[in-house]
Amino acid sequence: MGATVTTANSQDKTWGGGANEPMGASYGKLMMWFFILSDALTFSGFLGAYGFSRFKFIETWPLADEVFTHFPFMHGVSAPMYYVALMTFILIFSSVTMVLAVDAGHQLKKNKVAVYMFLTIIGGFIFVGSQAWEWKNFIKGEYGAIETHGGSLLQFVDKEGKRVALADFAATLPETRERHASNNGAWFVSEPDLPSYSVEEIQAGFKAHPDLLIRTEVIYEADAASAADPKINHDLTKIKHKTVLTRAESEVRLDQAQYVVEGASLIRNEYGSKLFADFFFFITGFHGFHVFSGVIINIIIFFNVLIGTYEKRKSYEMVEKVGLYWHFVDLVWVFVFTVFYLV
Repeated sequence: MGATVTTANSQDKTWGGGANEPMGASYGKLMMWFFILSDALTFSGFLGAYGFSRFKFIETWPLADEVFTHFPFMHGVSAPMYYVALMTFILIFSSVTMVLAVDAGHQLKKNKVAVYMFLTIIGGFIFVGSQAWEWKNFIKGEYGAIETHGGSLLQFVDKEGKRVALADFAATLPETRERHASNNGAWFVSEPDLPSYSVEEIQAGFKAHPDLLIRTEVIYEADAASAADPKINHDLTKIKHKTVLTRAESEVRLDQAQYVVEGASLIRNEYGSKLFADFFFFITGFHGFHVFSGVIINIIIFFNVLIGTYEKRKSYEMVEKVGLYWHFVDLVWVFVFTVFYLV
């Protein structure tokens, strides 16, 4: 039985470089691609769930043009989707500067890499700050609404169908409202912050403005079978549809008011379906966490560029690897922007 002889030259190192690199990529690059693939599947699941929920509740789903209407330093000016579009442009532009940084790294131009990395970091900070500002306005709300005992959402509009804010018609009543804190509430449970107006003030203000109407969800039964053939068993399907009520119907529905809803949270949402707020916070928050993480990593790489770490190695591969992550984050936002805001 022959003996097996192992020499140093016959011991191939899988990740040792040269021709043994799988697909011509280094270990670090390949691991980054594995991470990007797994993260892409995660985002795909989130966006798929969002699309399914929106299709299921399409009649009561909020319109993005009615929700994202703010623009910094332009209070009271309706600019639907303008700021979201600006955020998207800034993030895409930061991806361009990252490409230039990687290209400068291939040419071993330290100063250019530092400049383009700095611009990428600035773009990331602007995007994260803009997203925080957008969250603030989404949580605060703009118009306000009423939630009934049955859970329906009542939004106020004028005769032309345009939204009207609670502050434009709410009455001022001589009443004292006290927020129940843990030291004076039932079972030592704190009550959420009180809304700007009480239900009674909204009802009184509505009665004083006869030109106001209510837009809400109305449940009606749709006949799925053919009405022409009496032999067919008619299948009645209950469908919710958002519609503007008459003045008399509006007064009846307002008598069922239970809560004043201002802005959006995980519990209530003045814009429409509660699931919309849940998905907004989760998907944009998850993506924002990715962008913030990318900014921190870029800062670390940026300082390594300044002190000449990669210049000594004669390789800027680390810049290329973090660039792959940054491009992935930008690409994900394009899908989020398209699915969540545009469609």
